[in-house]
Amino acid sequence: VQLVESGGRPVQAGDSLTLSCVGTGRTFNLDAFGWFRQAPGEEREFVAAINWRGDNTYYGDSVKGRFTISKDNAPNTVTLQMNNLKPEDTGVYYCASHLGVLVLRSGSADYWGRGTQVSVSS
Repeated sequence: VQLVESGGRPVQAGDSLTLSCVGTGRTFNLDAFGWFRQAPGEEREFVAAINWRGDNTYYGDSVKGRFTISKDNAPNTVTLQMNNLKPEDTGVYYCASHLGVLVLRSGSADYWGRGTQVSVSS
């Protein structure tokens, strides 16, 4: 079972970027998905989460109004649309899943991806 992230790359401040996460190895129909990020020397930070139905979303304060998490039409796929990126958004972005979205939001996950690097320059 794996979560595989993609889409990270260097961008300029103000740019937009879309990250994707695909779950493989089993069906994730009942799983909540989330995104976390970690900058060098800092603790992992909650970014966004979405419940298994896709009708409830949660966001970290620093990304509210700029980032959008959604379930893709493709099976077991979640995307994170990031707009108006700032240098402080730089970090490794990790996808995670758990059967409970509130548990996931707290930072506990059944599965973690290996991460994708996002670098925002000013």
